[in-house]
Amino acid sequence: MAVPKQRQSHARTNNRRSQHKIDAPSITKCPQCGAARLPHRVCTACGTYGGKQIIVSDPS
Repeated sequence: MAVPKQRQSHARTNNRRSQHKIDAPSITKCPQCGAARLPHRVCTACGTYGGKQIIVSDPS
């Protein structure tokens, strides 16, 4: 079984763990209606994606 030869210092461990942070999701503006939306997702306000109507809202 593999065993480390030397113990890692606290600074080395903390430097490695500093990269494990969570990023806030990037928010883009919908080109059709201007509402905030996540990139590469259908707009929840108008239902368009890539310039095409994906979700059609039923008026009834």
